[in-house]
Amino acid sequence: MSISDLSLHVVESGPAEGRPFLFLHGWPESWRTWLGVMEAADAAQTGVRIIAIDLPGIGESTGTGGGGSKLRVAETVHALVRHLGLTSMTLVGHDAGGMAAYAYLRRFGDVERVVIMNTVIPGVDPWNEVLRNPHIWHFGLHAVPHLPETLVQGHQAEYFGYFYDVLSADPSRISADTRAAHAAAYGDDAALTAGFDLYRAFPQDAVDNAAFAEAGAVDTPLLYVRGDRESGDIDAYARGFRDAGVRTLVTATVTDAGHFAQEEQPADVWRIIRDFAHRTAN
Repeated sequence: MSISDLSLHVVESGPAEGRPFLFLHGWPESWRTWLGVMEAADAAQTGVRIIAIDLPGIGESTGTGGGGSKLRVAETVHALVRHLGLTSMTLVGHDAGGMAAYAYLRRFGDVERVVIMNTVIPGVDPWNEVLRNPHIWHFGLHAVPHLPETLVQGHQAEYFGYFYDVLSADPSRISADTRAAHAAAYGDDAALTAGFDLYRAFPQDAVDNAAFAEAGAVDTPLLYVRGDRESGDIDAYARGFRDAGVRTLVTATVTDAGHFAQEEQPADVWRIIRDFAHRTAN
């Protein structure tokens, strides 16, 4: 689907007239990370419209999308929302997609609710604490110009697999087919750069988010979700959102899941999102 100077790969399930849920993936993933959630929603016969995309430059989407800036990604997603005529929308983002969902929440007023999963938001507590964590070494590596592309090209499956294995409660839940699909989504140099640019944009993201906080509070309902096997205190993340001006916030944990909760426990993730949407429906 052509959006401005980009071509976005869009995958849908459910009836076109259903209430829309738009899903944004993180790194090192593609739209396929949401496949189990889409199947759970279809199996429940809820009549909702599920939309998942490849982020700009990744998978079958082409174009750079603003060098990894989450505000630029949010603007692209907003253009897609307008193109599709979506209303009463729930926006869901995981990892870097969650950062983009936060930028969308703060920048635009046409989203009914937002779900952010398994991520920290640049410039929003506990951002600085996360940056000091030596286990988050890849943030620094991925921000170096050109080097990670050189190191990872030809070794996507092995490199990405390290993160699936270390950050999942049970790595076997991320299937070989899914891993292969994600690796293929970053198969060329341009796609690798698009993925690493998501990290290179963190300093600008932090500046943008500080400006949002200074501009005032937001009342759009936000659900923050983490796997119960992922490190970090969910209450600290909740305080950070509230201090940044998010007035309507709830949190949830996914049982027996780590960082890739939507792939580890897709039915539970869909239930949590569905129940949140039901509670906050206008």
